Formats: sequence, structure tokens, C-alpha cells
Amino acid sequence: MAKKKIETVCGFSCSDCDHHKKDCPGCEKVTGKPFWTAFVNIDQCPIYECCTTMKKLPHCGKCPELVCDRFTRFKNPEMTDEQAAAGLAAAEKELRSRK
Repeated sequence: MAKKKIETVCGFSCSDCDHHKKDCPGCEKVTGKPFWTAFVNIDQCPIYECCTTMKKLPHCGKCPELVCDRFTRFKNPEMTDEQAAAGLAAAEKELRSRK
């Protein structure tokens, strides 16, 4: 049986994240406060906050500003620029495909 993909507002997959379940139950469960926010000294993911709180959207695929600078402001330091760009492209594709 295939693992259920956890859909986030930003299009990144919690299901594919190495930290999911170990350090973080998933963005929707923590209302935009994933484990990494503590490392960058913020209270909530800026993408989640913009999408759900400010714009009241179900996900960023409904936003005319996709892809904005909120997506590139924080980069996983363990990723190369190429890996980060590929992840961002995959997230954008995922979001644009949603209804």
C-alpha cells in the first residue's frame, strides 16, 4: 500500500521529509510551526502564515504570487542550490495541479 502523501499549503511533502514523525508531526498538525522554526527564530512559517492567516487560501496554488520570496527566504543548509531549486520546482508543480 502506498504511503499517503501529506499535502501542505506550500506544496512540500511532509511525507518525504526526514524529520517527519521524528521531529515534526507535519505542518497541518502544528499549524505552521514545524520543527525548523526554532532554528531560525520565528514563531510560524512565513509561507503558512501568508497563505492561511493573511490570504485565507487553502494552499499556495491559489495565490497569484506563486512562487514568491517566502519560498526562497529559508533554505535547508544540507541541500545544494540545485537540490533546493528542484524541490521548489516540484512544490510549484504540485501546487499548480491542485484544484
